[in-house]
Amino acid sequence: MLQIKDIRKQYQTGDFVQTALDGVSLNLRDNEFVAILGPSGSGKTTLLNIIGGLDRYDSGDLIIDGTSTKQYKDRDWDSYRNHSVGFVFQSYNLIPHQSVLSNVELALTISGISKAERKERAIASLKDVGLGDHLHKKPNQLSGGQMQRVAIARALVNNPNILLADEPTGALDTETSVQIMELLKEVAKDRLVVMVTHNPELAHEYANRIVNLKDGHILDDSNPFELDASASEEAVHRNLGKASMSFFTSLALSFNNLKTKKARTFLTAFAGSIGIIGISLILSLSNGVNNYIEDIQKETMLSYPMTIEAQSIDLSSLLQVDGEAPSDPNREIDPSRDAVYGNSFVLERVSSVTTSIKENNLTAFKQYLDDPESEIHQYVGENGIQFTYDISFDTFSFDSEETLVNNDGSSFEEEDTASSSSMMSPFAMSASTSSSHFQEMLPGADEASVSQAILDSYQVEAGDWPANYDEVILLLNAHKEVETSALYELGLLPASDYKEILAAIDAGETLELEEKTLSYEEVMNTEFYLIPASDYFVENEEGLFDDVSGDTAAIEGLLEEAIKLKVVGVASANEDASYTMTSPIGYTRALTNYLIDYSNNSPVVLAQEANPDINVLNGLEFAPADDEAKIADAKAYLSNLTLSEKAQMMQEIMMMSATSASTQATMPNAEMPESSEETANADEEMAMPENAEELADLEVAQNSANPEAQAAQMLSMSEEELAAMFDDYLADPDTESLLMVYDNYLSPGTLDDNLLAFGSISLDAPTSINIYSDSFEAKDGITQSIDNYNKTAADADQISYTDLVGMLMSSVTTIVNVVSYVLVAFVGVSLVVSSIMIGIITFISVLERTKEIGILRAMGASKRNISQVFNAETFIIGALSGLLGVGISLLLLIPINAVIHNLVGTTSVNASLSIPTAIALVALSMTLTLIAGLLPSREAAKKDPVIALRTE
Repeated sequence: MLQIKDIRKQYQTGDFVQTALDGVSLNLRDNEFVAILGPSGSGKTTLLNIIGGLDRYDSGDLIIDGTSTKQYKDRDWDSYRNHSVGFVFQSYNLIPHQSVLSNVELALTISGISKAERKERAIASLKDVGLGDHLHKKPNQLSGGQMQRVAIARALVNNPNILLADEPTGALDTETSVQIMELLKEVAKDRLVVMVTHNPELAHEYANRIVNLKDGHILDDSNPFELDASASEEAVHRNLGKASMSFFTSLALSFNNLKTKKARTFLTAFAGSIGIIGISLILSLSNGVNNYIEDIQKETMLSYPMTIEAQSIDLSSLLQVDGEAPSDPNREIDPSRDAVYGNSFVLERVSSVTTSIKENNLTAFKQYLDDPESEIHQYVGENGIQFTYDISFDTFSFDSEETLVNNDGSSFEEEDTASSSSMMSPFAMSASTSSSHFQEMLPGADEASVSQAILDSYQVEAGDWPANYDEVILLLNAHKEVETSALYELGLLPASDYKEILAAIDAGETLELEEKTLSYEEVMNTEFYLIPASDYFVENEEGLFDDVSGDTAAIEGLLEEAIKLKVVGVASANEDASYTMTSPIGYTRALTNYLIDYSNNSPVVLAQEANPDINVLNGLEFAPADDEAKIADAKAYLSNLTLSEKAQMMQEIMMMSATSASTQATMPNAEMPESSEETANADEEMAMPENAEELADLEVAQNSANPEAQAAQMLSMSEEELAAMFDDYLADPDTESLLMVYDNYLSPGTLDDNLLAFGSISLDAPTSINIYSDSFEAKDGITQSIDNYNKTAADADQISYTDLVGMLMSSVTTIVNVVSYVLVAFVGVSLVVSSIMIGIITFISVLERTKEIGILRAMGASKRNISQVFNAETFIIGALSGLLGVGISLLLLIPINAVIHNLVGTTSVNASLSIPTAIALVALSMTLTLIAGLLPSREAAKKDPVIALRTE
């Protein structure tokens, strides 16, 4: 039962107020066919819209089955229209881009009915109105009567209690009108049908109740329904349910709408894609430049890692010129100066060199680096942190003539280097270690033998990369060359030929040498013999160890037990190699680890570690307690000398005495006789030896003042004579002589010196640490992490380092940042333009679909549902714009890259759009269109459904 109690409704346009309904009261039965008649402007449609919940009354009450609507909110009216009311309009109000079936399903969709059920019910409803064969046609494919039947089927599909028909036959011919009226009469048998019409004949023929309106008042009612006021209960507020529309339904509505306007949809999407195209191209170019910069950074960081030496000099502090320094050309002139002033800046800088040398405690710092929780690890690049150990070894090989060659180049040095220093290998002169032609290759991540940086920089010409400790590889430059002198010193070319070349160079001859070539097979058939430093120390009968590194025969014996290194491959550098080795032979970290373990467990190292206070080379204490201990060591040392060693020692003592006497004689402050008498007496004493022994002593004394004469005398004496003189000298040596022997000839050294000479290395004490990063920003993070470490470390454990990359490349970082800011600005402008354009396009779509808004609201769609429909449309347009923009950008990148390569002159810079970026741009496009469409969709939701239904 529906009760209309004293309903009043006015419309105000400016100052003009029009009363549509003025105190209308009407009770309607649950099942009857009510026709409302009246002239235009009488309030018929207003009353119908108020009954249907499309319009709101100003005062009074609309009571639905005892439920008052005075407190109804928008969601209550939406639910009422969806569950209780069905509308049939004069102009059908079907959605043109939806099929007949979809139009009927729409009301069920808003009700939240499942897809299968709503399809079944919609088909049944269409069959009830005789349209079972037209399910998939569009409304424009039907006649007017058929479209009205679709509207009736849509109104009835949700099984409403009330069917409201506004001029349902107004646009139909007489025959079709009769068919519609018959249908409505049938419907009214089990529900309330309220029809507004201007056709009194049809009303009187089919309706069972006629209500006449005029000027907002009821003139008469042919079949009034009076209620017993005492028996009726007071109306209360109840919620009739909830109406909802899923986002997928909104997408379907919007997608079907867009399909009917394919050309415009494409143009709209293309217009929206212009901004995306601009962004895509900018990001592609930025990505290409960033990739290029990233490669440059990686190459730079690979060549200039953060290196921390056990002993370092802070070059940055030396190179930095303080603003207050006297040499600063920009400092202000002091006009008060009126004299000559000294500028001590250079002296201060020179003095700072010694104070800049610092010992780094790499053991403590390594503990920090080994901690996975240390902050520095977040900045470390793909090449990680590499610890360098100063391992000591020699390598030998046999050339094609079976000549043994020391690969450090020493085999080609003159025996008498004092007389011919030029007769030496160029590499031997510059090498700082004994294995100048051998270099450890940068290891890779996850314990890989070779770093990816090396693999990317070299291509294998023959064989493969070394994997085991006893495997090496020959590394060539991009021209597949190796320095010819290195080939000789590695024994790959005959040593005799090289000696002839060096002799010719020493003689000052200008040479034109023919190019030497070796096949890969010849190189890979070569073996190198590696002798660790510890193997040079051989235990003697006294339990001490002798250094046999200068004994050729001993070395040949050691070769039998030497580590054999096999050349397993040959690789040449790429033309654009980012990382190249400085030595031609590369070995892996496995060899380093093997040698460290081998040396640490060698007999000489174990013996030295077992006797930390005694030098196992000479049996002496490393740090004698006093002079008496030194004298005892000196006597023990001298007593064990061989005949040749005694003769050599005597020569050195005599030469030292002669040099001292000569120096004393030529000193200007030497003490001289004070008178001629003293001079005559002195001459007489020197001229009158009493016997041959005194004569010999006098000759020695006289020769001691003449170093040349003493040198000639020593050369004329045999080893036996010199040794005999040395034994006489030792018969009663004085304390000062023994201390002199200890200081000048004995070198007990230190425990650390010995272990280092033996090749003993602690893995906890690296020689240097290289920390690799992949970008300047990461490098800055590493330096900051080290600074943070220094803040918490003790003074002795603080790390000093030189940031060469920071000093050289700081300007590059600034340039990169400026470029990035410019690109971001371009992107921002493109985004704003794109957003504004999408908002305008969405607003136009709202204007075009105003009537659809009214239809949806009449079926119970909420304001939120209306916003959702247009948000779905902007979502689709945004997706199309994004996909179109990305697709066009990818096509444009082909000619753009060609232009870039031509202008830049390199193919290293490639504008490219990555898949994640493309996905992000499509998502960005959808997000922006949704944001841009929020305001138009809200405006759509605010539209009055009554006005919207009247829009054509």
